[in-house]
Parts: sequence; structure tokens; C-alpha cells
Amino acid sequence: MPHKPFWEVKALHQMTVREWESLCDGCGLCCLIRFEDEVSGEIIPTRVHCKLFDSAACRCSDYANRRAHVPDCIKLTPYNIEGLQWMPPSCAYRRLHEGKPLPQWHPLITGDPESVHRAGVSVRNQTISEAVLEDEDDALDFTAWDLARDKSEDDPEGGDA
Repeated sequence: MPHKPFWEVKALHQMTVREWESLCDGCGLCCLIRFEDEVSGEIIPTRVHCKLFDSAACRCSDYANRRAHVPDCIKLTPYNIEGLQWMPPSCAYRRLHEGKPLPQWHPLITGDPESVHRAGVSVRNQTISEAVLEDEDDALDFTAWDLARDKSEDDPEGGDA
């Protein structure tokens, strides 16, 4: 019988720190500024990223110390994922929590960290920094509803499945 990958046999809370961190596909969607409509509760995504996000690398520039610089940065854990409904539908943490498989373009499936970018799921080089805005509400000028679309079923080569 073939050996199953850790994400298929372990619950999120059973994973090692290394396993947990490897679930991140590097899309950068969780590093975007978003707003919640006070009336409807709807989440409004933007193309504005956190001041620590490196748009070219599609990673946090100071991941280990991010909370010291961005106190409201949320540390994702197996115990708070359920309450974070703003996480992208393609997010591995969210998908596994919901009992769904990893998407076929996920780097753990492909063995290639660039697959998330080739599939068009990441925000690499598509965002601006919150640091360039005069006021944080100016991010609403850069709404990005297309980023809220579930891209988990998209083809790893960039075409829709």
C-alpha cells in the first residue's frame, strides 16, 4: 500500500511546525488588506498588501518578527482557522479544515514552489503596499473581487479546469 502524505493522514492540530508551515502555498492572498462591510458583514478584498509583504517574492519580508511590526497580523493556528472565513477558499489550511483535498497546483502536490504562480492563484507583482497610501481607507480604491474567486480547482498550468 502506498504511503499517504502527511496532510491526508494527520489532522491540522497533529502536524509538526514544519508540516504546518509547508501547507502555505505562497499565494500571498492572506497578506492583503481587506475590509468588512459594517452592514452586510461582507468581506471586501483589495490589491493592497501589508507593509511587510514582498510582492516580487510573494512572501512576508520579516515573517519571524511580523507581529512586532504589524500587531494585528493574525497568527494562523489549527485552533483559529474556523473563525477566519476571510481566508481564501483555495487556502490549504482552510481546505484541509473543511475536509477538502489540496488543489492540484499546490506546491506539496507538484513539488514546485512556482506552481502556485503559474496557476495564476498568487498575487505576485499584482499589488501595492499599504505604505504608499495616505490613509488606510484609500485601499478601498483598489478593490479586487476577482481575488475572492475560488481558484482551488484551477489547472496547475494556468488554465481553468
